[in-house]
Amino acid sequence: MDVGASGTMPAGSHPSGASFIRRYWVLAVMTLVYALNIADRFVLSTLIEPIKAEFALSDSAVGFLTGVALALFYTTAGLPLGILADRVNRKKMIGWALAIWSIFTACCGLAQNFWQLLIARIGVGVGEAGGTPPSHSIIADYFLPSERAIAMSIYALGVSLGSAIGGIGGGLLTEQFGWRTCLIIFAFASTPALLMLLTIREPRRGACDPGVTAHAQKPGFREALAFIRSQRALMHVIAGGTVATFAGGGLVWWTPAFLGRSHGFSVGEAGLQVGLMSGAAGAAAMVAAMFLMFRMARMDPKWQCYFLAGLTLLITIPGVAAHVVSDRATAIALLWLFVPFINVMIGPSLALIQNLTRPEVRGFTVAVLLFTANIANLAIAPQLIGFVSDILAARIADPAQSLRYALAGFGLTGIWAAWHFYAAVGSLRSDLAKAGSA
Repeated sequence: MDVGASGTMPAGSHPSGASFIRRYWVLAVMTLVYALNIADRFVLSTLIEPIKAEFALSDSAVGFLTGVALALFYTTAGLPLGILADRVNRKKMIGWALAIWSIFTACCGLAQNFWQLLIARIGVGVGEAGGTPPSHSIIADYFLPSERAIAMSIYALGVSLGSAIGGIGGGLLTEQFGWRTCLIIFAFASTPALLMLLTIREPRRGACDPGVTAHAQKPGFREALAFIRSQRALMHVIAGGTVATFAGGGLVWWTPAFLGRSHGFSVGEAGLQVGLMSGAAGAAAMVAAMFLMFRMARMDPKWQCYFLAGLTLLITIPGVAAHVVSDRATAIALLWLFVPFINVMIGPSLALIQNLTRPEVRGFTVAVLLFTANIANLAIAPQLIGFVSDILAARIADPAQSLRYALAGFGLTGIWAAWHFYAAVGSLRSDLAKAGSA
């Protein structure tokens, strides 16, 4: 099957013009790239304690380094890069982004002081900001609206895979070779994915959207933002995903440190535990959700919203309790009921966002989600939790336990996230029609 002169896929039995095997090969490559994105991001949270010890940092400084530094530039660069993804060859953009964040991951391992590490971390954020919007946009153009909940659930497995690599691999490599060598090894792990990207073909934008009959003119920043704001269901899904990311992923940033301080785990032991929870168990939970999406694909889309609301509310309970109990075994058991499920919402929520957005603004819409979610996950959560932990440490008898109380309090925000997913149902049907996905 050849690419036409316009650079788009030729017509075929499937609207994308691609065979079943090719569509899922594209999805597999996008998932691998996403896993590397998450691994390079997650590994630094595994390395918090040795980095903190070497550079003599406070929890607030660690929160700024691991979260705020990445988030500020990730989100600042993300919006213009999202617009760019709606205008350029997306495959090439993903390749450049992957190369850039990998180079700066290696630079993190070579840093000799806090400021050098900070600058390298910023570079990682800018690179990663250019990878996700074009990836989501490409997947949406290879799969029908009814198929996207399945496709995005498979894509979301990259979170579990990346978390496992960052947690287990990061912990074991650090104990064996040190944290610097660990980061350099992670940087070179992107080479196979760069080669695999060469096999991907650029699809026609909007190829799989039944309500899109012509290739619309590219809107500017204000027009794209105005469309997003006009979609009430889309706004609620973005808000729900943002708060859920804070209540789940934001807390897990600190979980290795929490296990070390409150329960005596070493860096390797904590990384292994969190890696198994996020990776092995998280992948199993997401695979189960993927099969559930096969059934929900034939149901009214509102059931995806109900699923997201119910799941987010349910896992809030063990998420809070895990940081309150003092018994080590009980805390680990509760974390196993929390951590594996925090990323299950990614696939269904991303599918809803793609279906609630017109093809010509998909890259920008994904960038908006990344902006809000990563401000919550990478900037607010690490910094605010670290700040509150520092305040509590000066006011309680055992300062080492300050982190547990900060994490327990912020875990309650899961209730807020669940409400947004539920509220999206009200205008879901009309907003799907406006996006051309009905």
